[in-house]
Amino acid sequence: MTANFSVSVQQQDFDVSAELTLLREQSSQVGAIANFVGVVRDINDQQNVATLELEHYPGMTEKSISDIMAQAAERWQLLGGRVIHRIGKLSPGDQIVLVAVSSLHRGEAFAACEFIMDYLKTRAPFWKKELTPDGERWVDARDSDHSAAERWNYSF
Repeated sequence: MTANFSVSVQQQDFDVSAELTLLREQSSQVGAIANFVGVVRDINDQQNVATLELEHYPGMTEKSISDIMAQAAERWQLLGGRVIHRIGKLSPGDQIVLVAVSSLHRGEAFAACEFIMDYLKTRAPFWKKELTPDGERWVDARDSDHSAAERWNYSF
């Protein structure tokens, strides 16, 4: 089974419903679509967050995400996948990331979606900076994010 994957790193917002419709229409075999939408929080580490700014390494970031999606397709029988990750300056409540995966059955879709998201939180080449009342600060993945990702035994 060959999965059809798509990766976008972009400033503009995205329409979750439209993206899921496109994913569903890729194959008549789709029996499940699992998705995750990340949203910018207004508080992080007990600090108010005015904005979150994301930077990336163009070309490298897209390749990195494509590679992890290919690895997901080796682990589970997937039909398709879509990752959209926003960059630039975002405000609390803004959508930041969409991970969506289609498969024949829900178990594989859920696992692959979580696998890809854990990778994005811990290993994808993004740099995040928050603006708080105390000034700007760079944000790293949490210990809990790393613990969640360890179960997958990434080969990157």
